[in-house]
Amino acid sequence: MEGSPRPISPRAAATRQRILDAALAEFALAGLAGARVDEIAARAGANKRMLYAHFGSKEELWLTVLERAYAAKRAEEHALDVEHLPPVEAMTRLVRFNLRYTAAHPEFVALLNQENIHRAAYLRRSAEVPALYSPLLESLRAVLRRGAAEGLFRRDVDPLQLYVTMLGLGHFWVANRHTLSTIFGEDLGTEAALEAREGHVVEVVLGYLRP
Repeated sequence: MEGSPRPISPRAAATRQRILDAALAEFALAGLAGARVDEIAARAGANKRMLYAHFGSKEELWLTVLERAYAAKRAEEHALDVEHLPPVEAMTRLVRFNLRYTAAHPEFVALLNQENIHRAAYLRRSAEVPALYSPLLESLRAVLRRGAAEGLFRRDVDPLQLYVTMLGLGHFWVANRHTLSTIFGEDLGTEAALEAREGHVVEVVLGYLRP
């Protein structure tokens, strides 16, 4: 069809994927400003010319990596299928998922921290990422509505505020676990510490939701 993008070969697709994987590792380690195109190309077993042919610039590569990171998280979150779970179970799964996903993907935390340093200048150019989150808020709103109808949840909950609270309860813990461990003299990076945190944040959220 005229105007449709030309499909790339399997070899080119594999090269593109290697570049994206290498860029994720380099950006998570060094940030956008500190990441070097030479290093990304070397990690990918490619060359700079090939990298620029696929992505145009380091900034465009950064945005693509960022969009893919958000999309990967939302895909797993969507798979929880909370629309078909009892309200309390649905909310518990969402809280646990966000904490566990953040703990399992420190590179996602690093990307978000870096993009905030840039005041979301690159994310602001993305139509893809905001579109991922509108269905999420609608899904969360539906769970809250069902919970309220069953007398389980209060009726005045803003789904946006609640979701940001869920994210914050996990993100701060993971992003600051090294400094927190040092301050409090306890290793907060262990599975036992994560389980304790998980139980706490579930209680915090469900406690807030009680009518």
